[in-house]
Amino acid sequence: MSQPRTLIISPNWIGDAVMAQPLLQLLRAAHPERPIDVLAPPAVSPVWRQVAEVDEVLETPFRHGALQLRQRWQFARLLRQRGYADAYILPNTIKYALIPWLAGVRRRVGYKGESRYGLINVMHHDEVPPRPMVPFYAALAKPPVTVQGPGLRAALPRPRLTVDAAQRAAVLGRHAIDPARPLVALAPGAEFGAAKRWPAAHFAGLATAVLARDAATQIVLLGSPKDGDACAEVAARLPDGAAVFNLAGATSLAEAIALIAGAAAVVANDSGLLHIASALNRPVLALYGPTDPDHAPPFSDLAASISLRLDCAPCKQRECPLGHHDCMVKLTPDLAWQRLRPMLEAG
Repeated sequence: MSQPRTLIISPNWIGDAVMAQPLLQLLRAAHPERPIDVLAPPAVSPVWRQVAEVDEVLETPFRHGALQLRQRWQFARLLRQRGYADAYILPNTIKYALIPWLAGVRRRVGYKGESRYGLINVMHHDEVPPRPMVPFYAALAKPPVTVQGPGLRAALPRPRLTVDAAQRAAVLGRHAIDPARPLVALAPGAEFGAAKRWPAAHFAGLATAVLARDAATQIVLLGSPKDGDACAEVAARLPDGAAVFNLAGATSLAEAIALIAGAAAVVANDSGLLHIASALNRPVLALYGPTDPDHAPPFSDLAASISLRLDCAPCKQRECPLGHHDCMVKLTPDLAWQRLRPMLEAG
């Protein structure tokens, strides 16, 4: 009989996938002999390819938001042949819980989510208020409990990604970035919505302070094509002659991960790239406005989270409901520089 395997069904967001990685560390420690496969959307799968505990990444063929019951049944037939002993369903939707049920996986672990009774047969229940994301996912490695005690939250492993030197060197060469000069990565985007974005002028002000400290520093702007305008505005505000690489929409996620792995520091909104930088243990400055800095903090050895903690925050809205965006606008470049400068000096 072939070795039984574990199936992880990934969250659909990059940052959530990173914060789910400690669950795999716990599962590997419990069953070191058992291969772990991850089923992930194509947009998230590059993250899992940098996780040491993953044996194989399987990409979902489904359209976003669609039930596609026939396609899920066909895909489940393929999964049945792989011999899974258990499955951990991290998204809270019914449609993802259907897959391991249809595949005949006997032990199906997850949260109740969309009342998934029967589809989930080792069911955990959410806490109110919600736990931070790392303990939320890591709790699935233990039997369900009615109340989470402090002992179950203690000493959790940190999210961890790995990038080898050859991967980093190839990406630096492709974009003509000098490996001998310091690199500071800025991520002005945030997929959730405009409210989470620190103003482009503030990013530029902070980058100008970085360059004034060391003119040899290379500034790399990272993001998706949706972040192109914000990154272009930052680049346009930087001093003439500065080494600025606007790579918004010009890299794959795998390339962005490799670039971040070699950065002297990363400055980012509450976004997937922030959590990637944290899992690569890079010095991180995390900027929070409408979201809770305690819910999904960075875990790097050198990390600082800045939030003004205004009375109206965290509103958790995609757009500022009051129209002033004070939680980000009033978080000044000078305040950010006070936290970033010691990280650069420590490096």
